[in-house]
Amino acid sequence: MATLMERLSARLDLGELVETASSLIEIESHRDAPGRERPCAERIASILSGWGMEARLDPAIDDRPNVVATLRGSGGGASLMLNGHIDTVPAYEMDYPPFSPRVVEGKLLGRGSVDMKGALACMMTAMRLLRDEGVRLPGDLVFAAVVNEEDRSEGTEHLVRSGPRADRCVVGEPTGLAIMAGHRGLEWLEFEFQGVAAHGGTPEKGVNAISMAARFIRRVEEKLLPELRRRVHPLIGPAVMNFGTIRGGTQPSSVADRCLLQVDRRWIPSEKLPRVLGEYEDILRELSEEDGSFRCSMRRMESNMATMDHYPMEIALDDPLVTSLRSVLSALRGEEPRVAAFGGWTDASLISNFGHIPTLVFGPGDLAVAHSRREFVPVEELRLATLAYALLAAEIAGKPGSAPAG
Repeated sequence: MATLMERLSARLDLGELVETASSLIEIESHRDAPGRERPCAERIASILSGWGMEARLDPAIDDRPNVVATLRGSGGGASLMLNGHIDTVPAYEMDYPPFSPRVVEGKLLGRGSVDMKGALACMMTAMRLLRDEGVRLPGDLVFAAVVNEEDRSEGTEHLVRSGPRADRCVVGEPTGLAIMAGHRGLEWLEFEFQGVAAHGGTPEKGVNAISMAARFIRRVEEKLLPELRRRVHPLIGPAVMNFGTIRGGTQPSSVADRCLLQVDRRWIPSEKLPRVLGEYEDILRELSEEDGSFRCSMRRMESNMATMDHYPMEIALDDPLVTSLRSVLSALRGEEPRVAAFGGWTDASLISNFGHIPTLVFGPGDLAVAHSRREFVPVEELRLATLAYALLAAEIAGKPGSAPAG
């Protein structure tokens, strides 16, 4: 008798999968698009309804809805959520028409193909495969397509607060079919240095805010960066930071009375947010004590998040979600999958830390081409991801469950 993997592989229509992904890519869903994500959310719901599956639009931000669909289980098994975001970044200047998807040399091209409408199509198709094959899972399989991940993640914040719930979750960001079992937390900080303006010919009469910023940068490089390099998570790696932007002054002949510095701080699970913030505050206090004219205010940037802190995310490597996906991928590809940490921050953090649902990141395509001029996703990875999502759902559903999905 054929195995479930063989049966699902035979049933999967690769052309239809590509067509589903393409139908999502062709609808603009970035911050400058009319209606933002709503037209694409409606397309997702329409496709699922056309397949005979119930899908609902769940308003998350004003008139911008998440899409939720559930393949109900027979009861008693664990539930799995497949989560992905509907929004993309704008087209910017791509090397080919961004919203006219096409396949070239085995790659599906277009804005959002890898980040992450390709993965959404895989998740939708995985649900349909299980349903059409007559697989009755003991646990529910939940699909959640969310809004505004590229900005402040209000879609997943709404999901965490209002449901649906699940026992485990996979966020489908592009991992090249590797299992990403963790990532760093994310904090954006802004430092405003306040000086005293004066004529460039008499700089001694002013206080230069740019010079203040330079002293702060040097102190951070001397004192904090070496400490961050010593903080290393066995999977995620070291804590890191980056000086991202700096703006100050009005013209060469004036002493700058204001300078604005923005910093990206990526932190690991062994660190705590008060410490992350406190280390910068300590440096500012030291500089102020050394020089009474030193003035700087630090603030967390509002553009970084809505209401939930962007903590690190990690899942135990012996969690059933990790071990089941490793087994599924080994069977699908004939080799042991790579288990690593994701390079960026994802909504998996909110689901894990605030929703208290063990979560990992797994999806088709290469993160390096996301947001780029030549965004694409390999068609073969779409096929494998679809089968992996379906087979993982079957594995997880066979384990004891506790969380109602509705």
